[in-house]
Amino acid sequence: MTAFEEFGVLPEIGKAIDEMEWTLPTDIQAEGIPLVLGGGDVLMAAETGSGKTAAFCLPIIQIVWETLKDIQSGKTSKVSTSSSTPWTMSMIDRGSALAVAPGGLRVQSREHREWHGGRCTRGVQGSGKYAFEATVTDEGLCRVGWSTLQANLDLGTCKNGYGFGGTGKKSNSKQFNDYGEPFGKSDVITCLLNLDNGEIKFLKNGSDLGTAFSLSKQAQNCAFFPAVVLKNAEMAFNFGAEPFKFPLPQGYVPIKSAPSEKAVVNSNSGDGGGESTVKIINNAPQAIIIEPSRELAEQTSNQIKNFKKYLESPSIRDLLVIGGVNVKEQISTLQNVGADIIVGTPGRLEDLIQGGYLVLSNCRFFVLDEADGLLKQGYTELIERLHRQMPKITADGRRLQMIVCSATLHAFEVKKMAVSEENLSKLKKKLIAYLACEEKLMHFPTWVDLKGEDAVPETVHHVVAMVDPQKDRSWQNLHKHIMTDGVHAQDDVRPGNNSPETLSEAVKMLKGEYCVRAIDQHKMDRAIIFCRTKVDCDNLEKYFKQIDKNKYSCVCLHGDRKPHERKGNLEAFKKASVKFLICTDVAARGLDITGLPFMINVTLPDEKSNYVHRIGRVGRAERMGLAISLVSSVPEKVWYHGEWCKSRGRNCWNTNLVEQKGCCIWYNEPQYLADIEEHLNVTIQQVEPDLKVPSDEFDGKVVYGQKRKLQTSIYENHTAQMAPIVKSLSKLESDAQLLYLKRYLCKLAKA
Repeated sequence: MTAFEEFGVLPEIGKAIDEMEWTLPTDIQAEGIPLVLGGGDVLMAAETGSGKTAAFCLPIIQIVWETLKDIQSGKTSKVSTSSSTPWTMSMIDRGSALAVAPGGLRVQSREHREWHGGRCTRGVQGSGKYAFEATVTDEGLCRVGWSTLQANLDLGTCKNGYGFGGTGKKSNSKQFNDYGEPFGKSDVITCLLNLDNGEIKFLKNGSDLGTAFSLSKQAQNCAFFPAVVLKNAEMAFNFGAEPFKFPLPQGYVPIKSAPSEKAVVNSNSGDGGGESTVKIINNAPQAIIIEPSRELAEQTSNQIKNFKKYLESPSIRDLLVIGGVNVKEQISTLQNVGADIIVGTPGRLEDLIQGGYLVLSNCRFFVLDEADGLLKQGYTELIERLHRQMPKITADGRRLQMIVCSATLHAFEVKKMAVSEENLSKLKKKLIAYLACEEKLMHFPTWVDLKGEDAVPETVHHVVAMVDPQKDRSWQNLHKHIMTDGVHAQDDVRPGNNSPETLSEAVKMLKGEYCVRAIDQHKMDRAIIFCRTKVDCDNLEKYFKQIDKNKYSCVCLHGDRKPHERKGNLEAFKKASVKFLICTDVAARGLDITGLPFMINVTLPDEKSNYVHRIGRVGRAERMGLAISLVSSVPEKVWYHGEWCKSRGRNCWNTNLVEQKGCCIWYNEPQYLADIEEHLNVTIQQVEPDLKVPSDEFDGKVVYGQKRKLQTSIYENHTAQMAPIVKSLSKLESDAQLLYLKRYLCKLAKA
């Protein structure tokens, strides 16, 4: 049995993990896997490279496979509508976004644009006077009443459905007329059906609202079922298992008390004999995993393929849904092949859902990976909308599970989700509101914080090199240098001129030189290089190719590159076809490249947590990594395109400062460095401009990209050095004890 199997992971999954040479679960996996397998909502925060993806993917794959297996074998694929579970709302005869609680007495729909309805598993026919109670348990729009099995689920919009809505309207055959009075949250509506004289009426909190509908003789012969339709609302039902809150008019009985000869099984809930098969729908996946970038989505999708490798009969169908891929291919896969687990980016997911090609009626897992990144990109509203469309209880009675994780999630105080804090930033408040304020999205989630405050992994040696154009004047003599970003194109920048603009331009030139120097000094044959902007990435790529395209072979990864190019570039770097990957923060968030030895920050990020994200690209899987940051000692003028910039940076040359309605700011890297050090509570080691990093400063000599090897000779030498000292201490202790005994004996003799 593998260590993972001890958590309840299937042997087939354990075999796939063994092939990946994972010996033991990481801390986040040890905590997270049992929680997800146990059916709970989970919030995960752990250091980058700690194995968060596997922590949620492994249990999701297992539960999805087990569900498919049960459906295939018929174990749990049938939902009873027989007399053994009478008088509940049907889990089959319902709209795609209507959730039915396991007990069948509470229904909910969080779709705010469409109505979704359902009917009871049983009804009545022939004669008698019957009643049931419906209580509004949450704000929203609802309509409740009676319908035949021929009626559509949108109660009151056809001739066979009779409803009373919260707006105070009665409805039948799409005729909405004033009746009674409006009702809302906490109100109790008693629905009365008199088959003796063909009358339907309603009570509000026990008050009789009068006759609503008179049934024709033909209609009186039909079987009638309690029915409801909701729009972003929730209702609870009492068919008579519990005492009614308000007394019934004379002659009426709870519908549950109907004589057996008058009760009718809802044939839409099954075959009329008692059980109905829960079907697998091709375009209705069981799990939706949302990632903030295409690269991260592809990475997660590949992990899933590895984990499910040995799961067969049935096999799990997974689908990657991202932009830059022909949408027709994705639609064709959904319609013809199907998908049980979907990993995707927000934009393409939304397109497929709005087009009706992807439905959420069977979704059991909703995962937000790198949740802080999704928030920053403005997907809060989309996440809320998707969540509302997911049934909170699936057709086979299983509850929707939500999993949220990130390397910097703790920074948003998510663990205080149900607690209001006066001094939270707007971003923190937004995250709390959309995740679980009053359990809006999550239900009593378990918080797994194995990260605490941001910290740099022990496997990462990170240093800074100051770039000082006032001390290092080599920029004045550079004939070949990196193309700069153009912010000083209209300024008087030239050697001998020590203006802020000239020094800023000098920094841009020197950073290109220092970047190459770092590569040469450490003989880097594989590194990820972070630049602040897309234009900086492009310029560095051109510079590398200009000086030696073979020695400094590289590719770019940023938002302006076409999807197929981004994918190809990332694959080329992973396969070591090129040595260097030059990218922005957004493009590289969450990338997992095992054994990556080196990382260079051409410019520090202005977001403290992004520093941890960046340097976390190295030092993964217990391998050693070196991260070098180039820090300007003087302010550098840089591009800063905000909402005011119509083109958002494309072909923009407004080099005025933001306060002058331009698109540039002065970037103060020493201040950002101080903020990062304060945030991490460390002083980052500085190295000289030659970029040499003493290896003995990092617990002995190490090889970056490889696991640290303990040098036993260190301990042998240490023992030899300590031996005479220990011998001396032993003699002193013996002398002290003898002296004590002598004095004690002398004291006794005198006494």
